[in-house]
Amino acid sequence: MNGFMYYCPVRVHFGENGVERVLPMELQQVGATVMLAYGGGSVKRTGLYDKLVGILEQAGKRVVDFGGITSNPTYEMVLRGAETVKDENVDFILAVGGGSVMDCVKIISSASKAPKDYWEMFFNDHKAITDGTPWGAVVTLSGTGSEMNGGAGITNAAKGTKATLFGTHARFAISDPTYLLTVPQKQLASGIFDNLSHCMETYFQDGDCVSDAMNEAVMHDIVRNARAWRKDPQNLELLSNLLWDSALPQSFLFGCGKRGGFQCHPIEAQLCAYTNSNHGMALAVIHPSYYRHIMKDAPEKFARFGQKVFDLDPAGKTAEALAEEAVEALASFIRDLGLDSTFTALGLNVDEEILHQVAESCAIADGVPRRLDRAEIYALLREVL
Repeated sequence: MNGFMYYCPVRVHFGENGVERVLPMELQQVGATVMLAYGGGSVKRTGLYDKLVGILEQAGKRVVDFGGITSNPTYEMVLRGAETVKDENVDFILAVGGGSVMDCVKIISSASKAPKDYWEMFFNDHKAITDGTPWGAVVTLSGTGSEMNGGAGITNAAKGTKATLFGTHARFAISDPTYLLTVPQKQLASGIFDNLSHCMETYFQDGDCVSDAMNEAVMHDIVRNARAWRKDPQNLELLSNLLWDSALPQSFLFGCGKRGGFQCHPIEAQLCAYTNSNHGMALAVIHPSYYRHIMKDAPEKFARFGQKVFDLDPAGKTAEALAEEAVEALASFIRDLGLDSTFTALGLNVDEEILHQVAESCAIADGVPRRLDRAEIYALLREVL
């Protein structure tokens, strides 16, 4: 087991009516001007926006509105937010939404305190600002677990890339499972698979330690609760479990003691840069194809995955046969979630030229069963076109 340093500073308030119960208390610890950051119209349609503005004003805060953060948040939006923070003398940012809003706010927080362009500072100078403008989150969508860390996926249209930057951790996160009742089922299914993807990309890295045992338990819980949720989508107990399931892997706890190396996420990030793909839905297309390419490089690990996560019976089967069954069980689970298995079915405007561009520009990971070359990345993408 490798050595590590673990730190997760986020206070999580989990449970129903969290905004009413704890937000006034948290607001006592922040300054006078609060920027309310959110995405599209759902926050207003559900009445959550008005509720939050009322609580902020009752706490004596001046509210600065910053809406319109899109899925796959852009660096242009980050810069707009950072300028708003500086122009309005914002003391605190309240992010309301799912992973896209939180990712955007993390980098807004850091960019607002950066002495130069934050993208250039992060990638050229290899420096990050982790103590930017303080922020907190009201989580409305499970899956990304973005409230638990400082990492953010940001699309830079000018550079034709989507990349992970690191910024500021949230001071607190309010996670109320009742908000998931308002989320369209396919969107929630996408988030559920995104969460499982985080777990799997950590699990199949080099190493085998107690972190894997915890990971297996959460992956099994995701599969069990997600299948039950598909039959009973208003069940708050199931949604509560899925919401907490999404937070745990993104606290990076399951990576402790292991060597790093995600591969599907960098592939999807570049696909998104060219197509603006839905993150979780595109990952659901890529994962089975990728695993069919590498399962023979780690048959024992894939066999264990099948037993621990999908309850496969190993009796009379070789590790190789059980590994293959595990990957097909994953593909079946994706279908059970109602997600698509090809880019065409997903509705993406992709062709072989775009797939070549994705394969040539994505990061190639170490720390996984086998390092791929770009020709094989193109091949596995071509197989699910």
